[in-house]
Order: sequence, then structure tokens, then C-alpha cells
Amino acid sequence: MSSGLDARTRHMKRTSLTLTLALAALFASPWVHAQNHQLATWPAHRPVPARVGTDLQGKVWHLADLRGKAVLINFWASWCAPCLAEMPSLQTLAQAYGPEKLVVLAVNFKESNAIVQRFVQRTQFDLPVLLDPTGVMANQWGARVFPTTVLVAANGQVRTVIRGEVDWSSQQAATLIEPLLNPSAP
Repeated sequence: MSSGLDARTRHMKRTSLTLTLALAALFASPWVHAQNHQLATWPAHRPVPARVGTDLQGKVWHLADLRGKAVLINFWASWCAPCLAEMPSLQTLAQAYGPEKLVVLAVNFKESNAIVQRFVQRTQFDLPVLLDPTGVMANQWGARVFPTTVLVAANGQVRTVIRGEVDWSSQQAATLIEPLLNPSAP
């Protein structure tokens, strides 16, 4: 009888340990995801879209109008936890460089104007928010996962596509942004 209890106790301990590890992995997964992002250069064969999108006030944003300034285009959605997690650091980044050096555009993916307006009011998000209600802009800019960020140099050349969450207040982010600021850089 005692060997049956020992086996049952071992089984319960093993099950408990497995459950604990599974729960730890589940709760750690957003943290793990938040630490990972993938950098890629803009494909040479892909044309650069001229239009970025239309903002909540109806202004149409064209890349050519921003020449002379570095541009960060961030594709996001309100249902995307990593997107929401990086938004405060995007705002901090925009404030640190100022709109005369760096324009940060937040392009919402496939959500209605009303949903995005409520989100902006609730969060006090203070960057230009553009709408992509059909996903056409995300497709043209190569955003297939969220968040996706496209970095454009001041000379208008698309340099980098980043898939995944980034801490835009980090030193690594500064090393991505600084080279974009010089309009005469190749």
C-alpha cells in the first residue's frame, strides 16, 4: 500500500512541477516576445511607397513631403500587446529628437476610425496616427506581423524594417536612429 502512495505522490509532484513550469512559460512568453525583434534591410527590388497614409484629421502623409527628416513608420493595432507596450517609448523617442529631426508616424492596421479615436483619447497618445482600414498600406510597406517599424533616412531612402517590439528608449534604438538623421548620408 505504501508503494502505491509513493507512486501517487511522485506523480502528483511531477504533475505539479509540470503545471508550474507551463504557467511560468505562459506568463513569461510576453516578456520573451518583447525582447525579440528582427531587423532586415529594405529589399532592393521592392519599390518604396510614395504614400504613408491618412491621419485622423484627414491629412494625407507622403514620404516626399518629409524629405530632410528621418521618418519612423510604426504599424500597430490596439489588440496587439507588443504594439501597446512599445508606444510609450515611441512617444519618448519622438520627443527626444523633435519633429524637425525625426517624424514618428503610427499607422493603425484595419481598425475603424472610431476605435482608433477612442484609443488615442483614452491613452493620450500624442503622435500622428494614420489609418489603414483595409491593410493596403501595411502590405505595401511589408508589415506582416505587428508591430512592424520601417526606418527611413532623411534622404528618403528606406533603411531598415523591424518586426517585433523595440524599446525605443534604449541605446540600441539610438544606434538605429542616429545614422538616419543626416540628409546627405548615402
